[in-house]
Amino acid sequence: MAERRRSVHREILDEETVDELAKKSDSKPSLCEKLKKSMRCSSPRLKSCLLGSVPVASWLPRYSIRENALGDLIAGISVGIMQLPQGMAYALLASVPPVFGLYSSFYPVLIYFIFGTSKHISIGTFAVLSVMLGGVTERLAPDSNFMIWDNVTNSSIVDVISRDAERVKVAAAVSFLSGLFQILLGLVQFGFVVTYLSEPLVRGYTTGAAVHVIVSQLKYTFGINPVRYSGPLSLIYTVLELCSLIPQTNIGTLVVSIVTIIGLILAKELNSYLGKRIPVPIPVELLGIVIATLISWQVNLEEKYKVDVVGLIPSGLQPPVLPTASLFGQVVGDAFALSVVGYGIAISLGRIFALKYGYKVDSNQELIALGLSNSVGGIFQCFAVSCSMSRSMVQENTGGKTQVAGALSAIVILFITLWIGALFEDLPKAVLAAIIFVNLHGMMKQFMDVPALWRSNKVDMVIWVATFILTLLLNPDLGLAAAIGFSMLTVIFRTQLPQYSILGQVPDTDIYRPLEDYDEVKQVPGILIFRSSATLYFANAEMYQEALGEKSGIVITKLLSAKKKLEAKRKRQEEKNVKKAAKRKAVDMEAGPEKEEQKEIAVIAMDAEPDPSLPRAIVLDLSPVNFLDTVGVKTLRSIHRDYGEVCIKVVLAGCLTGVVDNLETGGFFNDKVTKSCLFSTVHDAVLHCQSAGTQSRDTEIAATYF
Repeated sequence: MAERRRSVHREILDEETVDELAKKSDSKPSLCEKLKKSMRCSSPRLKSCLLGSVPVASWLPRYSIRENALGDLIAGISVGIMQLPQGMAYALLASVPPVFGLYSSFYPVLIYFIFGTSKHISIGTFAVLSVMLGGVTERLAPDSNFMIWDNVTNSSIVDVISRDAERVKVAAAVSFLSGLFQILLGLVQFGFVVTYLSEPLVRGYTTGAAVHVIVSQLKYTFGINPVRYSGPLSLIYTVLELCSLIPQTNIGTLVVSIVTIIGLILAKELNSYLGKRIPVPIPVELLGIVIATLISWQVNLEEKYKVDVVGLIPSGLQPPVLPTASLFGQVVGDAFALSVVGYGIAISLGRIFALKYGYKVDSNQELIALGLSNSVGGIFQCFAVSCSMSRSMVQENTGGKTQVAGALSAIVILFITLWIGALFEDLPKAVLAAIIFVNLHGMMKQFMDVPALWRSNKVDMVIWVATFILTLLLNPDLGLAAAIGFSMLTVIFRTQLPQYSILGQVPDTDIYRPLEDYDEVKQVPGILIFRSSATLYFANAEMYQEALGEKSGIVITKLLSAKKKLEAKRKRQEEKNVKKAAKRKAVDMEAGPEKEEQKEIAVIAMDAEPDPSLPRAIVLDLSPVNFLDTVGVKTLRSIHRDYGEVCIKVVLAGCLTGVVDNLETGGFFNDKVTKSCLFSTVHDAVLHCQSAGTQSRDTEIAATYF
């Protein structure tokens, strides 16, 4: 195919000319006008607001029974069956009775069905949030606060009923408060807060939290009762405590754990093998707890082998109870951490499904929906919830297309809670711990992120590893805050240590690339093009000036000093010549007219020619700069002034509109410095510098495109 060329010809355009051609508008709406516009109410806007606040009202009336009903029904039943073992297991992580995991799989799911915008995520109990909550409940309601004397054994025992009741109050208070935080953030349009949780940070954090989950469940695996530690390094202390108690392992409990783990792994492998051959996955965990409950009941594991079982599971639902407000002050930090982590995981997974199926997830509405789920759930004594990757994948793979599947899963849980829950009272807690271990295998695979990130982006790898280590050492709540702070520091470091380059021209094009990266790129004679890879602000402004001098080889301080010395010398010479002339005039007047012919002519030295080794112009490529603060503006003004004093012209190129506004408000322009030193592209600036003083402004740019 023949090569096709296209040429574009236009005049060199600086910012003043562009403003004239584009007719830049000086009128901007005032703050009052913006407020009036935002407060203006109309019927379409009111309808849109209502439908946006209650999304179910917009999609449920248009629900297609023919297309969606069967898939949502199968998905709802499948997810509901998964919610049963996971809810009970994750209740152990939260250190509350297992039945409260079932409540947490019912109320919040119905609330999200009404207010959520994602069609595919499965709201309910989540391992990371549960272990974070467990740290709070055991810190505020430790076993030591509920010790009573047993006259039968003549020893102190834990009043389990009172302890669990107090822990449920703590969990409900934390969940309610975290929900209020989420609602508040959603109302003030703060959904963008999740952008501070980068993918490496989230994955490193969840991996570290998974290790906390595993360690917290080892006591159920070995049948031992270690002391619960809290605060920094508590994980290390807990592991040491577990190691010291291993000789006291309950053999019956350990056998139950090992058999259950092996059975679940084999069953899940079978599920994967049959995945494409059967429409619905085998409910492995449900079968596991049914079989384990039957064996425990028949063999009487609790009495014969001292295997710890779930115990009393009351039928029915709990009445609503307002959370204990006196606890809010003690859990406010934990509640905020829970709200951020829960939302970050939910919105991340929601966006993945939205991108896959071509719909939009409203980040602020998701905050409100999740906040309502947690706050209303807290009133019904639920603990904090988010979405689960495993349940969401099952909901999608079994044909779920809307949140009707979520509502149906809640109905399944309601049925179990009302009529079937009591049948699982003999279920060993070791089985629930085994379910948790097997479900965490996906999170543990995230260790493979480290070598992948090492190859793709070493800074992201450092964030992953640092987040993981901080989460292990400082616990999930403090670890998250420290990880976010570390992630922000990496951003600051990257802006403080950008890559500085001298650009050259790709032959016969208007394209400019770093000289050190390309062999065929050539520097434009007499013109230095300088670019920084980061924005220009107070943290790196001084380094920007230093890098310009280093890359250009121009020691501007020496040049300015030499110029000042030359000017001082010339001034002294002028003063000396004036004195000589005055003295000679006096002598001539005394000698008479005949001496006038012998007068000498005073000569003043002229400036030397410009140094040919110096460029005649410097182009500052500001295309990577997206904002300028006052320090950045002063830096550019200083560069323009200093280099101008040594006869080196400085022009700016590639400025965004916001950067131009920053230059205007920062006082860069004055009577001598106008927008004529700003150019839209580097090529405009280069041609202007080449034609300055030799050609008129009608010089054209010729850019060839292939």
